[in-house]
Amino acid sequence: MTVKIHPTAIVDSNAVIGAGTEIGAYSIIGPKVVLGENCWIGNHVNITGNTTIGKGTKVYHFASLGEAPQDKKYQGEDTKLIIGENNTIREYCTLNTGTVQGNGQTVIGNNNWIMAYVHIAHDCIIGNNVIFANGVTLAGHITVKDWVILGGLVPVHQFCIIGEHAMIGGQTAVAQDVPPYTMASGYRAEPKGVNTEGLKRRGFTAEQIDSIKQAYKILYRNGLSYNEAKTFIEDMSVDNVVLKAYVEFFQQSTRGIIR
Repeated sequence: MTVKIHPTAIVDSNAVIGAGTEIGAYSIIGPKVVLGENCWIGNHVNITGNTTIGKGTKVYHFASLGEAPQDKKYQGEDTKLIIGENNTIREYCTLNTGTVQGNGQTVIGNNNWIMAYVHIAHDCIIGNNVIFANGVTLAGHITVKDWVILGGLVPVHQFCIIGEHAMIGGQTAVAQDVPPYTMASGYRAEPKGVNTEGLKRRGFTAEQIDSIKQAYKILYRNGLSYNEAKTFIEDMSVDNVVLKAYVEFFQQSTRGIIR
């Protein structure tokens, strides 16, 4: 398979371009960029910095990937942006490299659907199979686990964690951590129940969903303190694999959870 580069594109001679990749008109590819096989880069795309993009990823027009982080502490260090395989990154998205004060890298997993005007700041860690609707804005050092859906124009505060299979409604500001499997919405994110429909679509059994609902009630509706609820759920998780996501979340959470 040959590489197809539009004659108006500017591709540095040191960039690594995988077989079958296509680069559109007026796009710019920097010297430290690695593009995997069968990527598709649209028109007027700027990919710079120490950036690696996995095979089968599509980047649409006017996106900017691998630019310096928007952090005043950044002093030109050689930090990274790592994007996995089979992602779709739509128009005008901006994804920055990491900082040495953080992870040293911003990481995007596989099979993600990132819609137009999304911003993913330095040192974010994004899992697999996520959907970010138009205008999602992630500050630095955010962790988003697998299968998360963020609605349009959702801003997320730095250092927040959003657990797997969570779903955040449009225009909802997230300033604290969101437990796995949780739906949240409101001007400030408030828990609105379990993402039942999403779990059904992903093959969770009725028994598994019931156990998640039980954990949600313990966390939010039984009048327990956060520490008491954590202890109950941790005990329940010993024989229940789907609840182990809560245990991992509790171990990583530092900002407190949405209430």
